[in-house]
Amino acid sequence: MEEQSRNKRRKFLGTVTSRVGDKSIKVTVPYKIPHPLYGKVINRKTVVHVHDEKNETKPGDRVEIMETRPLSRMKRWRLVQVTEAAPDLDVLTPTEADVVAAVDAEEVKEEAKS
Repeated sequence: MEEQSRNKRRKFLGTVTSRVGDKSIKVTVPYKIPHPLYGKVINRKTVVHVHDEKNETKPGDRVEIMETRPLSRMKRWRLVQVTEAAPDLDVLTPTEADVVAAVDAEEVKEEAKS
């Protein structure tokens, strides 16, 4: 018996904009179209809800998604792979505890000078 191949499914590259729940993400897919009258290229975007089975993505990741059967009321796409991970900004962003510690250290220095 001949093996049946999957039908052609659309694939897009996009950027994860948010995590909306367990195993769910929002992906923004940008595209460009010419204006119908003036011909100027216009930037447009489509936001789709995507199924992320392993919860492996974070906002800012570049991902490849594929069309699939309806998985829920909004989700019609699934994650194929993460093509480019977002830079880890937690190292660069100071937390509230870091700010408080820095202010306390400055106060101690001022008291030592007095």
